[in-house]
Amino acid sequence: MAHSISPLISVAELSERRQDPSLAIFDASVVLPSPRFDGDYRVESGRAQWCEGHIPNARHLDLTHDLADASQPFSFALPPLEDLAIRFATQGITPQITPVLYDKTDGFWAARLWWMLRSVGVTARILDGGYSAWQNAGQPTATKNSLPELENSNIGERSHSIFTLQPRLWCDRQRVLRIVNGSENGTLICALSKTVFDGTSPTRYSRRGHIPHSLNLPARSLLNAQGFYQNVPELQSILQPFLTHKPLPLVLYCGGGISAAVVAVALVLVGQFNTTLYDGSLQEWSADPELPLVTNSL
Repeated sequence: MAHSISPLISVAELSERRQDPSLAIFDASVVLPSPRFDGDYRVESGRAQWCEGHIPNARHLDLTHDLADASQPFSFALPPLEDLAIRFATQGITPQITPVLYDKTDGFWAARLWWMLRSVGVTARILDGGYSAWQNAGQPTATKNSLPELENSNIGERSHSIFTLQPRLWCDRQRVLRIVNGSENGTLICALSKTVFDGTSPTRYSRRGHIPHSLNLPARSLLNAQGFYQNVPELQSILQPFLTHKPLPLVLYCGGGISAAVVAVALVLVGQFNTTLYDGSLQEWSADPELPLVTNSL
């Protein structure tokens, strides 16, 4: 994969290149309300939001079903990478296409989709500021009736072999447990808010707290008030304490591998690529009472 291409694309650049046949625009929106009490986990596809309005020619990719492994006990589970490549190919995505990704919240879902595409060798870009930035710039929007049917949607089985799989971008709970136990190198970073990290606010998951020995880097601290990523010097200032004298790789997690992807984007923006994402995150980890969690700890 080329590391020289920024993970971000501005509204101005996308507007100028919107008719470029080498680009394909995708809406990754998902609905995930804040928890009202512990274990209050509600999630649904963002397709209805897409129907209400989207960037012209953008298609909706469903992270809750179409791009998730339904056999796993946690949401948004990553399918086997060969299967994932086929699923992307059926959406018209190949390594020759540059997907441009956005969502209708704060870009967290777009970041997750960006990391998934990266793991099959596709260099995607995230619309900085997302749909809000697009609308605020006075750019055109469309509805569900404006989009033609996807052609050649059956190419997946024939073309999945052209993808370059990157399994090192993901890790499982066994590897995380080895890091916790000190038998494998790595630095655990939790991308959730400080109150969720400390266990002082309601959690969507089975138990409150964070994985032992984790550092806390809230993903929202990497975005400004308008939902744009902080500039590179500011990101370097925020991320430097997590990069200095820490064993690599950086192992990112959150609740379901979503907020962690925002941290992954920021790390790439500052040139740090020795990163892996714990897919199951706290949804998987907290469900096993044998696995340790820590609360009220800095």
